[in-house]
Amino acid sequence: MDREPTTFYSAASPASCLCNSIIFGDLHRPHSGHRRHRHQELFATAEDHGFPASTLTDNGRVYTARFGGGKNAFEYLLAVLGIIQKNGHPGHPQTQGKVERFHQTLKKWLTQQSAAANLVDLQTQLDRFRDLYNHHRPHRELDRRTPATAYRALPKAEPTGGPRPGHYRLRYDRLDQLGKMSFRRAGRMHHLGIGYAHARKRVLAIADETTVTVIELETAEILSTHLIEPTKTYWRTQQKSPGRWPGPPQ
Repeated sequence: MDREPTTFYSAASPASCLCNSIIFGDLHRPHSGHRRHRHQELFATAEDHGFPASTLTDNGRVYTARFGGGKNAFEYLLAVLGIIQKNGHPGHPQTQGKVERFHQTLKKWLTQQSAAANLVDLQTQLDRFRDLYNHHRPHRELDRRTPATAYRALPKAEPTGGPRPGHYRLRYDRLDQLGKMSFRRAGRMHHLGIGYAHARKRVLAIADETTVTVIELETAEILSTHLIEPTKTYWRTQQKSPGRWPGPPQ
């Protein structure tokens, strides 16, 4: 395989050193990460291990948009699920020391393998390493137990912050050629106007009892927010003033 710029995203349980997942991402697309986005990876990991009480990550844009003055899809979803988000200090990777040490072990292992022919083969190697690391490689820090053994013996911390009050719902969709999408609620179809500039974008819609927030999957940017108005068919974005917006004739 040609040496393409690649980064690895991993999820681990600090107390047991268990590696929950390892995926790769293209460094030319730092805001989107891997084919599965961070919030999708969170759900996939939760299917096996449950949701955590908190997360600890660096300040990459896939994890936080706080330095840009907003929130991305990952941050928004953690708040919905009642999961406490923690971020290391910028320029201080020691905060995530166990994960950094894990990456060092992973890279040493990869240099001993045959070069992957493509990114699919690389992901296969990462999956094989995760199995070896979790189930077959004793750790000195764990009294020579494997991470999987240590993890099973630990009580599992769950979200304690509590989700935002009320019901919430997630929906993946692609906007139409006019930058709109449909949303069914209580048996009635409603139409959301996100904006013509966002036509054909893939989005995640997060709905609670009062609001629908639409986030672009590619960049995790919040595109629009819509008040839930059950008596109205069309829910306009609250991020634009009322009136006719630029775009093709309606």
